[in-house]
Amino acid sequence: MQKEDEQLERKRIRGAHVTTVLSIATVLFLLSIQGLMLGYTRKVSDYVKENIGFTLMIKEYTREQDIMDMKAIIDKSPFVKSSRYISKEEAAKELQEDLGQDFVDFLGYNPLLPSIEIHLKADYANQDSITKFEEELTRYHLVKEMYYQPDLIRLVNDNVAKISFWLSIASLFILIVAIYLISNTIRLLIYSKRFNINTMQLVGATPGFIRKPFLKKSLAQGLAGAFIAIVLASALLAYLNRKAPEIINAGDLPMIALVFAIVLATGIAFTMVSAWISVNKYLKMRNSDRIYD
Repeated sequence: MQKEDEQLERKRIRGAHVTTVLSIATVLFLLSIQGLMLGYTRKVSDYVKENIGFTLMIKEYTREQDIMDMKAIIDKSPFVKSSRYISKEEAAKELQEDLGQDFVDFLGYNPLLPSIEIHLKADYANQDSITKFEEELTRYHLVKEMYYQPDLIRLVNDNVAKISFWLSIASLFILIVAIYLISNTIRLLIYSKRFNINTMQLVGATPGFIRKPFLKKSLAQGLAGAFIAIVLASALLAYLNRKAPEIINAGDLPMIALVFAIVLATGIAFTMVSAWISVNKYLKMRNSDRIYD
């Protein structure tokens, strides 16, 4: 009977440890996802901004060589990420594909102007920088007008600011929840061992000796939970990389490594601190308090 009780107790303890590790892993996984979202917010916003096109319309009858010379100067601007020259013929061909009919034959001539399509660097994709850049471009005598959508630029920047703000708030909330859940999980586990702590005190064990196994176990649980969370987050990143390879690439490894390092440090720190506080609580208790706690 005693043997069966011991086996049942060991199973209960193993189950408690597994539950603790899974709880820690779940919280750290959510924390890692939030950290990665924060890290990718700027990259996604830069990707969106740099894919907003600006069209520089060139005056009719301008020599192609003069246009290419101007394009070379524009490419050297700190504002510009990339540019593409579109001739009248190319513009007509693209419009024909969009319309599904040959409007040149219908009109008898090609009314389109040559142009340069410009994509700005993300840091300059705001109204102030665009206005300054527009002033620089309009000084060229070849330029007829610059076409872009200021409302779209304003909308993108406003949305990026809002998303960043709410992600920061959500990250702070998840961090607070993570601290609470991890601490509470460790406290409950140590609560079940409070009589063992009392027994060790009665036989003369020092506080450091009593703390040591609890801290070791908490360290192992923090490491295991962080490892599971990192594996799950890595699997999610691998899946997203297949779906959107243009967003996730090798250049993101330092940021990803930093997030995973923070998750690992969080798992270790919170479990160790929680274990230390919880054990100290029962070390300072009177026997009567421990029994009726």
